[in-house]
Amino acid sequence: MAATARAGGQEHLNGGAMQASLFQDTSNDPRRGFPQRPAPDREPVREPVFNAPWPAMALVVVILGGYALQAQTPSRLVDAFVFTPVSLRSGEWRGVFTAIFLHGNWLHAMTNAAMALAFATPVARYFGERPRGAFAFFSFYLLCGALGNLGFAAVHPGGEAGIVGASGAVCGLMGAAARLIGGRGRLGGVTSSAVLGMGAALLVINLLVGVLGGAWVPGSGGASIAWEAHLAGFAAGLVLVGPFAMLAGRR
Repeated sequence: MAATARAGGQEHLNGGAMQASLFQDTSNDPRRGFPQRPAPDREPVREPVFNAPWPAMALVVVILGGYALQAQTPSRLVDAFVFTPVSLRSGEWRGVFTAIFLHGNWLHAMTNAAMALAFATPVARYFGERPRGAFAFFSFYLLCGALGNLGFAAVHPGGEAGIVGASGAVCGLMGAAARLIGGRGRLGGVTSSAVLGMGAALLVINLLVGVLGGAWVPGSGGASIAWEAHLAGFAAGLVLVGPFAMLAGRR
C-alpha cells in the first residue's frame, strides 16, 4: 500500500529565511493525478473468503443440499434412486446417475463436498466460468460419476448391493486435477509425476479399503466402500478431461 511521508523536521537556512523539508509531501503533486485536493483514502483490496470459481461452489451446494433434501425424504422413495448392478439387467439406467446425488449420512456428504471443492476448483477454473465452460464441467462430473458406478457393476455383475455417493465423480475431478498439476496449469500427460503419484496414492488407499473394509473410512458408517467406483472414476477423469476441455473451448 502506498503511503505519503509528511515533513518530520525542518532545516533553517540564512537565519530562518528559507526552509527545506527533510521529507517532501507529494500527495497533492499534479503529476500524481490529484491536483489541489487531499489524497484519497486507499483501502486494501479485500480477498473473497472462497476464491473458487462458481461452478465449484455450486457443486458443494448440490452435494450438501442434495443430502439435506434426501434426509427429509422417506427412505422408500430414496431407495428408488440407489444404483444396483442388477438393475441394469432390466434396462434400468436411472440409478447410474441419480446415485451420485445420494449419500449415506452427513459426514459422507461433507467429506465428498470438501474433496469436490479441492479438486473441482482447478478443473472449473480451467474449463472457464462462462456457460460453455460450466456446461462442460458439470457434464464431465456427471459422466465420471456414472462411469465410476458402471466400473463397480463391471466388477460385480448382477450384484444386488446398492451404492450411493459422489465419490466416483469426485475421483474423476481428481484425475483431471492431476493432469493439470502435471502440466502446470495445462493438460499434462497421463504419465506425468503428478498423475502417477496421485494415482498410486488412490490405488493404495482403495486396496486397503478392499482388504480391511470401510469401517475406518470417515463417513462410511461402517458400510462397505465401493472402491471400484473410485478407481474407475479416476481413470475416466484422466481420459475424458481432454475431450471436455475442447467442449469448453480450450485448445
